[in-house]
Amino acid sequence: MTTRDRLLGLTVVLLWGLNFLAIRIGLDHFPPFFFAALRFAVIAIPVLLFVPRPRVNWRWILLYGTGFGILQFAFLFTAMRTGMPTGLASLVLQSSAPFTVLLGTVFLRERIRPAQLAGIGVALAGMAVIGWDRLEHATLLPVLLTLAGGLGWAFGNIGARMAGSTSPGFDPLHLTLWIAVVPPVPLLLLSAAAEGPTTGPRALAASFSGTGWPALAALAYIAVLATIVGSGLWTYLMGRYPAGTVAPFSLLVPVVGIAAAWAFLDETPTATSLVGGVVVIGGAFVATSARSSGAKEAVVPVPAVVVPATVTVPATAVAPAAAV
Repeated sequence: MTTRDRLLGLTVVLLWGLNFLAIRIGLDHFPPFFFAALRFAVIAIPVLLFVPRPRVNWRWILLYGTGFGILQFAFLFTAMRTGMPTGLASLVLQSSAPFTVLLGTVFLRERIRPAQLAGIGVALAGMAVIGWDRLEHATLLPVLLTLAGGLGWAFGNIGARMAGSTSPGFDPLHLTLWIAVVPPVPLLLLSAAAEGPTTGPRALAASFSGTGWPALAALAYIAVLATIVGSGLWTYLMGRYPAGTVAPFSLLVPVVGIAAAWAFLDETPTATSLVGGVVVIGGAFVATSARSSGAKEAVVPVPAVVVPATVTVPATAVAPAAAV
C-alpha cells in the first residue's frame, strides 16, 4: 500500500471515529428514532434522484437496509441516549463482526474454522467483561442495546453478503448509498409511535434557531463526511487492495472514538471496560480474518460506523463498507 493510500485509510478511520462524537451531539438535540430517520433521509433524497439503483435483488437491499439502517441505529441511538458512553459504544459495536460469522453459519451454512470459533469465544468473553463492569455501575441496559445494534448490523451484513454472491458485478458504492432509501419511513413511523408525532418535527424546527446549529452540523457530518466521503474512500481502497490489507484499519476506529470522547466530552472509561473492549476487538479480528479454503475474504458493511466486519465469501462477491 502506498503512503498516499495509507493516509487515505487513516482519514477514513478519523472520519468514522469522530462520527460517534457527531452522533452524541445530535442525540443531545433530537430524539433517537427521529435522528436516525434524518440521518438516512438526508442521503436518500439525492440518491433516489441521481444514483442508479444497483442491479441487486430488492430483497437483499431491504435486508441490508433493515439490519444495518433500522435495527442497528434504532438500538445504538437509544443506547447512547439512555447512558451508553460514546467511546464505549464504538468498542461494543465491534460485536457485529463475530455476530456476522455466527449468522453466516446459521443462515448461509458457512463453515466456522477453529480459529474463527476461538475468536468468537474471545469476543464474547470481552463482552461479558464489559457487561459485568457496567452492571456494577447499574448501566447494563445501554450495553445490551448496543449489542442488539451490533446484531442488527450483522443481519445487514448477511444482506450485503447475499447481494454480492447473487449479483456479481454491481457497483458496491451504489449499494451502500441505496440502503439509505429503506430506513427513513419505518424509523419515522417508529418515532411517531414511541416518541410522539410532534416531538421530532419540533426538534427539527428548533435546530434552525441560533442555538440549534450544532445538531445540524452533526447531521451534515454524519451524512456527508462519515457516509459519503468515508464510504467512498473505503470503497476506493477496497478496489485497489486485498480486504486483509484494508480491513485492519477499521480496528483503529474505536481508538479515535474513545480519544474524541475523552477530549471533547470528558468521558473516561474504566480500566475494566477498556480491557474488555480490547478483548472484543482482538476476538473480532481473529473471527473475521480466518479464511476458508477456496474462498477469498471480503469486507461487508460496517463502520459507521463504522467499522468493517469481514466474512468469507466467493471471490466475485465484494460488498462495501459503510459508515455508522
